[in-house]
Amino acid sequence: MSAKRTTRDRSSASGSRAGGFFTPGRIAILVVAAVTLVFIFENRHEVRIRVLIPEVTMPLYFALLATAVLGAVCGYYLAARRRR
Repeated sequence: MSAKRTTRDRSSASGSRAGGFFTPGRIAILVVAAVTLVFIFENRHEVRIRVLIPEVTMPLYFALLATAVLGAVCGYYLAARRRR
């Protein structure tokens, strides 16, 4: 008998290959995507925002997303400066 194992031997020894689709990382991504969709659908109402410019009306989820992106950019900039 040969010491080499074929792909079919490995898959049958470790279980079904169909069960390997739902890895913990993929499940986490699906949960985050579902929560994001719920967040967007729950926060569709229009809000009025005024900061340095005339008043703007936009969906709440867009305003929160813009704030999160600005915060992430600032955090990345500060972390990059600290590494130097």
